[in-house]
Amino acid sequence: MPAKKPAQAGKRPVGITDTTLRDGHQSLLATRMKTEDMLPIAEKMDRVGFHSLEVWGGATFDTCLRFLNEDPWERLRSLRRAFKQTKLQMLLRGQNLVGYKHYPDDVVEAFVKKAVSNGIDILRIFDALNDVRNMEKAIAVGKKAKAHIQGTISYTISPVHDVAHYVKMAKSLADLGSDSICIKDMAGILTPTAAVDLIAELKQAVGLPIQVHAHYTSGMAAMTYLKAVEAGADVIDTSISSLALATSQPATETMVATLAGTRYDTGLDLGLLSEIAEYFKAVRAKYRQFDVAGSTVDTNVLMYQIPGGMISNFVSQLQQQNALDKLPEVLKEVPQVRKDLGYPPLVTPTSQIVGSQAVLNVLMGERYKMVTNEVKAYIRGLYGRPPGKVDPAVRKKIIGDEKPITHRPADDIKPGLAEAKKEIAPLMEKEEDVLSYALFPPNARKFFEERMAARTATDQRLVEEARKESKTGYYPV
Repeated sequence: MPAKKPAQAGKRPVGITDTTLRDGHQSLLATRMKTEDMLPIAEKMDRVGFHSLEVWGGATFDTCLRFLNEDPWERLRSLRRAFKQTKLQMLLRGQNLVGYKHYPDDVVEAFVKKAVSNGIDILRIFDALNDVRNMEKAIAVGKKAKAHIQGTISYTISPVHDVAHYVKMAKSLADLGSDSICIKDMAGILTPTAAVDLIAELKQAVGLPIQVHAHYTSGMAAMTYLKAVEAGADVIDTSISSLALATSQPATETMVATLAGTRYDTGLDLGLLSEIAEYFKAVRAKYRQFDVAGSTVDTNVLMYQIPGGMISNFVSQLQQQNALDKLPEVLKEVPQVRKDLGYPPLVTPTSQIVGSQAVLNVLMGERYKMVTNEVKAYIRGLYGRPPGKVDPAVRKKIIGDEKPITHRPADDIKPGLAEAKKEIAPLMEKEEDVLSYALFPPNARKFFEERMAARTATDQRLVEEARKESKTGYYPV
């Protein structure tokens, strides 16, 4: 019998998307949770009655190959087999897919098709610059593959990011065929009041279901969720309590209890959620060496709009240069670089682009004396259209008189699937291997080589065992 209670007449139950298996451990445990720690609890999670489970995308794909010696496609298939009732969703970075640069259209098309055929029901598609052109291809392919398309707004605050800006974007996403709209508050800076205003306008403008995804970094997200629900939000993102708060999402149990007995009652069973939380409490302890969560909220994010993961990156970069004492200067430099570059939202990959340049500016003692290749590409328009105007003096210093492109960046990228297949053919075992290689060539090749070596060793062992058994007159059937 399902744990979710039936909705009562006159109620407007709010859906809960649980992020534990993706953003929960990405935010708190450096995305290191292995599939073997996900599958034992799947049956209980499947009984909860979640709107959906976010289980794939974001940094999980890269981390599986780079650090966990796992095939990300096999993870998805395993989770799909384990979750028999609940919809599975992923975070897709538009033309960046699950990587950090734009990929050719043929790679985007093949990846989206394979993601859906391997088990993804809902595609949450965003672009770091909110450039809808960078989302068009993935949306079109996802629609054709019969997936639910969630067009996503990367929420930020700047002189160019107002309600009208977001409404215009939401209308464009609706025109492309989005089935719902997500407000993605990656830094935890969406205030309760701003959420009310934004959701009311979005509801009136597009009439689509609205989902809110926020991080707890600043300590506001749970309050924001409550006001968002009251304003008309249909679904909110949470993580189980043992992998919630800090730079993760608000706790699932907290929001379920908060909404219980109201017209927004989720109908989810707190007892069952408590059992799941206990399981993940033990799992989290296994990954203590990767646990980056602080014990308090980080109000720096309200001043600098810096997602939690950026600060840990700053610490790492500055420690390598024996310059950790310059962290306060770097934090103050980020808003200046962001302004110079036309106020990009700070989300992958723009958070890395802005952050790395801020570090360089501080270490060099002069702004843009040394510039990363990524900043040069950004100024040239290769990541898309900046939300605001790039400072002309900064552009001149970085690329001289070169004119930035104004068309969709992917239009200049030649097809890449055939070449990737040719290069990886000797190590390829299935079609998805080509995509893994096209996205992350060095890491995928290393993974495939180790996979082949392991299987060769296993085959040799089986042959030796068979020889020994044949000498005793026993032939395995």
